[in-house]
Amino acid sequence: MDLVEETPYRFRIDRRDPMRVPGVVFATRSLLPDVDADRSLDQVADVATLPGIVTASYAMPDVHWGYGFPIGGVAATDVADGGVVSPGGVGFDISCGVRLLAADLDRAALGPRLDALLDGLGEATPRGMGTGAVWHLADRAELDAVLRGGSRYAVERGFGVPRDLARCEDGGAVDDADPAQVSERAVQRGAGQVGSLGSGNHFLEVQAVAEVYDEPVAAAFGLAAGQVCVMIHCGSRGLGHQICTDHVRAMERVMPGYGIQVPDRQLACAPVSSPEGRAYLGAMAAAANYARANRQLLAHAARQVFRRVTGGELALVYDISHNLAKIETHDVAGAPRRLCVHRKGATRALPPGHDDLPDDLRPVGQPVLIPGSMGTGSYVLTGVTGAPAWASTCHGAGRTQSRKQATKAVRGHDPRQELEAQGIAVRGASRRGLAEEMPAAYKDVTAVVAAAEGAGLCRRVARLVPLGVVKG
Repeated sequence: MDLVEETPYRFRIDRRDPMRVPGVVFATRSLLPDVDADRSLDQVADVATLPGIVTASYAMPDVHWGYGFPIGGVAATDVADGGVVSPGGVGFDISCGVRLLAADLDRAALGPRLDALLDGLGEATPRGMGTGAVWHLADRAELDAVLRGGSRYAVERGFGVPRDLARCEDGGAVDDADPAQVSERAVQRGAGQVGSLGSGNHFLEVQAVAEVYDEPVAAAFGLAAGQVCVMIHCGSRGLGHQICTDHVRAMERVMPGYGIQVPDRQLACAPVSSPEGRAYLGAMAAAANYARANRQLLAHAARQVFRRVTGGELALVYDISHNLAKIETHDVAGAPRRLCVHRKGATRALPPGHDDLPDDLRPVGQPVLIPGSMGTGSYVLTGVTGAPAWASTCHGAGRTQSRKQATKAVRGHDPRQELEAQGIAVRGASRRGLAEEMPAAYKDVTAVVAAAEGAGLCRRVARLVPLGVVKG
């Protein structure tokens, strides 16, 4: 793959048939994927072939190999000009995202109660591959209410406070969700998991604000140096996975009828305005609302434990997704256009003044939450005016090793002991689960964030460090 270095933080893949637009990779040379081991740059070029794609196929600094789209891929298609929606541009864990809560006490005050807090959070957080959840839904009608209402419905039922919704992307729920487009198999997989963490790279982490780069913006977000926080990373569980599976298959069947050819079957797609496109968007929105409710319920459980152990409260800083396709209006060649913006392992980063921000955040921009790999720092960023890539930025560190490779690499080591030697308490994780998520399996999150900032995608506000983690 030939790359043209435009700036130290931006590389171009020139357009060639059948690409409709060039590829643009935001990274430094040290962060670029190893082309012998990771074909994600080929995927950037493949995405550039999608019907209706505009401007470029983008990749964030944490880019790595994914299903169809690379993880860290961003692409927008023009709804009025044959633009398509591709489930591979969202991924299997629909609306996987991050929620950050800020405590009303600092690290020093928490110190003697950290172990009790981690024990309580471990007991209160259902996790792993199977069922088990904070919220036991009564029936299919109640699940449909979750699929339509997301965090809004959870708050109505007493799992949170109204202010939470102002600090959630989309006010806590994606509009136009259509539970009728969710298969019975997806319903079965999701019915018993509302308020559960899952496995893999998902976690609930107790953190402290180690460094503040912009005090006025941090204060607007509700953050200060030394403050204790809780970060929750999870998504739509088996329900979202099944929805992606179902709709990829449906789009594979209908593509020939629309005259669509793609270089990889994992890029199966359909016009946004087609019955199949609308069906997927309705099901995807339902899964996104499920994920929002999932994080809302986990936050509710964490608040109860935090209140019992410390006597303190947790206030929501923000909740943001990094696997979603959204219909948004953006300027293209100086004219506003309705675009279907796919963000796959990428985070929306709205600039100051954006109409979709709540009043208290509009002057400073949207909080952007970037979790590090386990045992490393995480970052809070904000959106910036004039950013490229449809107001999007990175979503994390980005893997450099598969889970199998990571497990092999730590043979002879004790991952739990190594984390605890760094002062990081661990609850509920198997040795294999820890091995798969150790920092050596990921890029350096600090370098990723620096590259995103250098490329003009976002701006740093604060750095958080882990005190303890609950894993599946």
